[in-house]
Amino acid sequence: MRTGDFAEWTRRFEDERERRRAQGDPDWGQGATLHPAVWAGIQRFQVGEDGDGANLVGTADRAGDPDYAQAVRLFVAEEQNHARLLARLLAAGGKPTLTGYWSDTVFVRLRRLMGLRVELLVLMIAEVVALRYYRALREGTDDPLTADVAGRILSDEQRHVPFHCERLHASLAELPRAARRPVMAVWRLLLLAASLVVATDHGPSLRRLGIGRRRFVADVMASSRTVVSAVLMPRPEVEVPRPDTGTSAD
Repeated sequence: MRTGDFAEWTRRFEDERERRRAQGDPDWGQGATLHPAVWAGIQRFQVGEDGDGANLVGTADRAGDPDYAQAVRLFVAEEQNHARLLARLLAAGGKPTLTGYWSDTVFVRLRRLMGLRVELLVLMIAEVVALRYYRALREGTDDPLTADVAGRILSDEQRHVPFHCERLHASLAELPRAARRPVMAVWRLLLLAASLVVATDHGPSLRRLGIGRRRFVADVMASSRTVVSAVLMPRPEVEVPRPDTGTSAD
């Protein structure tokens, strides 16, 4: 796929939408049983997935590429489906959704500080952290319904990262060459800070899923190297790496 060919991304999102329709939902009737700490983590991530995406869609519209704007709308629809899946999973376990959570509020406010470039850089922090969390949720529980939901969301997130990388590559190309690597270096520092916050906040949940705080942060930062390369390279197609899922003490 050519760099900047967002009509192709639209086709990918539409194909995935049709595949989801044909697949149908998980079997919610089987219920779900998890440790309270894991439920708490799912509740917090559900809040983060649950947004209308209006600000991102608006900035995408103003970017002047109709194909990209349409692809963003389809991306937002997938994120909203993640929120729906997690809400149904919580309901299957008899757990309520949260009306809000402080970390989500911070991310939303940061994303809206400036234009599309900053919004995507902040969004990518959340996406890269989410990759490791949903992998831990899929592989760290023996509850079939939870593993099914986490696997579906993870599959989507693995497509979202290269999608955002491609647009960020085009956006950073507008900056002086000498500024591009420093921008991504700052991004990695912010990612490190965010992953430390998540590891601390979700520590009990992560331990129940078989991954310690330090391992979680290390895996997030290891995957970020591929993302940075994809954003800076002329062809930012990125294969999201699969981090070691071994356990680690805190």
